[in-house]
Amino acid sequence: MKTVLHKAGTRGHANHGWLNSHHTFSFAGYQNPERMHFGVLRVLNDDQVDAGRGFGTHPHDNMEIISIPLEGDLEHKDSMGNAATIKEGDVQVMSAGTGIQHSEYNKNADKKVKFLQIWVFPNKRNVDPRYDQISIRDIAKKNAFYQVLSPNPDDDGVWIHQDAWFHLGSFDAGSTDSYSIKKEGNGVYAFILEGEVEINGQKLEKRDGFGLWETDTFDFKSLSDSRVLLMEVPMSLGSIGR
Repeated sequence: MKTVLHKAGTRGHANHGWLNSHHTFSFAGYQNPERMHFGVLRVLNDDQVDAGRGFGTHPHDNMEIISIPLEGDLEHKDSMGNAATIKEGDVQVMSAGTGIQHSEYNKNADKKVKFLQIWVFPNKRNVDPRYDQISIRDIAKKNAFYQVLSPNPDDDGVWIHQDAWFHLGSFDAGSTDSYSIKKEGNGVYAFILEGEVEINGQKLEKRDGFGLWETDTFDFKSLSDSRVLLMEVPMSLGSIGR
């Protein structure tokens, strides 16, 4: 097994006043040649947006973009005609493909919104742009990891153009679980949303990131009440569509 540890305090940080963002991997003004990506996982931004503020209309192409709200409501509009609000308990996905434009705003005038913005390199280029969002409340489990994203439209959660699987889990202190890699050659990047946990003996705290690869499975223990996101992705950039 190979591993990489990214402590929360080592992330890139940009505070624009209305936007307070932490970057696990190189993004915008934060450029670290040792933190460019984890396999095909390219961006993991931990964003906090002030009330009534947001990202104006901007373009994307050939990227799978996943948004996971942690607190508050995020208003989305795009060039495909979608207008929606995502909130805690939802997962949103866009396949940018041949190109889209979209905006994201904090829908509330009286509180901040916190969300994860995640970019994954696709295994197919120039696909038709696509938007989807779901509530994960009906599939959520307690003290076990549950799937919120996969390559298969018929599976639980949203789907993307990549051999990737995302799982969320909310755990009581002392509870345990294990995870088995879905596809040979994939690795898992664990991101600790809340609490303290232990993965294969490595202690991790809130907003720490921990990557594991060249393994088939790993063990998990929650040292306190916790919430964790697991992102299984191909480690080879050869899996990116050309």
